[in-house]
Amino acid sequence: MSFASLIFFVFLPVIFCIHWLVRRRAYQNTVLLVASYLFYGWWDWRFCFLILASSLIDYLAGWWIGLEQRAHRKTCILIAALSANLLILGFFKYFNFFADSLAIALSLLGLDVPTSTLSIILPVGISFYTFQTMSYTIDIYRGHFVPQRSLLDYLTFVSFFPHLVAGPIMRAAELLPQFHKARTFSSDDAREGCRMILWGMTKKMLLADNLAQVVNNAYNAPASVSEAELALATICFAFQIYCDFSGFSEIAAGTAKLFGIHLMRNFAYPYFAQSITEFWRRWHISLTSWLRDYVYIPLGGNRVPKLKHYRNLMLTAFLSGLWHGAAWHFLVWGVLHGVFLVVDRVLGIGKTRTFARIRGDTPGAESLIPNLRVLLRITGTFALVCIAWIFFRASTVGEGTVICQKIVTGAFDPSFYTTVVLLLRTHRLVLSFLAIFIALEWVGRRHWNAFSIGPAPVVLRWSAYTGLFWIVLLFGTQRTQEFIYFRF
Repeated sequence: MSFASLIFFVFLPVIFCIHWLVRRRAYQNTVLLVASYLFYGWWDWRFCFLILASSLIDYLAGWWIGLEQRAHRKTCILIAALSANLLILGFFKYFNFFADSLAIALSLLGLDVPTSTLSIILPVGISFYTFQTMSYTIDIYRGHFVPQRSLLDYLTFVSFFPHLVAGPIMRAAELLPQFHKARTFSSDDAREGCRMILWGMTKKMLLADNLAQVVNNAYNAPASVSEAELALATICFAFQIYCDFSGFSEIAAGTAKLFGIHLMRNFAYPYFAQSITEFWRRWHISLTSWLRDYVYIPLGGNRVPKLKHYRNLMLTAFLSGLWHGAAWHFLVWGVLHGVFLVVDRVLGIGKTRTFARIRGDTPGAESLIPNLRVLLRITGTFALVCIAWIFFRASTVGEGTVICQKIVTGAFDPSFYTTVVLLLRTHRLVLSFLAIFIALEWVGRRHWNAFSIGPAPVVLRWSAYTGLFWIVLLFGTQRTQEFIYFRF
């Protein structure tokens, strides 16, 4: 079931009413657990057995680690649990990729090995809930969290439907305690939740899905379109994936608030970052922090010699690319960001800003009008991010390389800019909405999202809600596309 489907807006009010009709914690969690499995099984009921198996592996592993006194036994249990999780994830997501890659590598050595591709359905959100359950076991092993006695609470934590299929990746210490007590209805949370859902749907339907048409027209046939079309499509894709994914995160957080549950912030105006380092502190924060805590820091982080530090950055970025998809172009995207991060460290860019501080800082400095230095840094960072997005969006590494070459060579042709002007006129409606959106984000960048209008008069608030609702209905796409991160 998708947030952007009609059935969801029937499903949500029904579950909302049932949830608040019951008072006891166990009943509320049972309602959410049943609703979450129904929500997830709407795509394919067989997926429910997979998420249950993944949940039970880490529940039992965490319980066993908590009972075990011997350190080496705890390590063995942890390794077994992580291996089981990674085997499940690897089979469903990476089996064909690794099999095909191995066959290609052997063919280069003169060995012809026949391969057969399996028809494996990728379960929606498997990367998200697998990382979530793994972090539960790891945190217990590290002594940061205690094993949970209530299987009901734990299963509800893993499968909670607002964040189940595309995050954010919530840690047990942040989310599980919210299921340990009965929740009371808060009108403030409900209002804020509805506001966040409206803003998320605006990002999705008005911006992401309309921008997708511009992107698809160019990227579906890159050899037959002009260099200017590819350049514009690349910029549009940067905002398409941002509005799509951050819009999902807004809807997820807003939906969770309707049930008295608070999810973490997953985006903090990443395109206003002044370096790639800062970009990754603002983009997909839950994944970035997961990789930092469970990959980067255990490798030594930045508390090692420089060369090892750079290795740690590259390896973490490589794993980020691999997490996103079983294809070489995703790995190239990750490696490019690894190179950018290493260059950041070599030049000393952004090294004084910690992850904790950056989430509270105002992106792009405090001034409403940025100075030239800040503007150049933001523009330069965005350009690097767009270069990497080319490989993320392209079908193959070769196609991404051709697109890069066409854009670079086209930029030296005067007709390139004439075509750009014509394209801006052709797509003026969606690009006008995008320009307004960027301006609103810049003005409202001190808040969680740009639609946080706070204690404004009631008439002004409801005028904004009503106006935005009708704009989405009138100018949003007639056919909503699937959220991009459902594929991961």
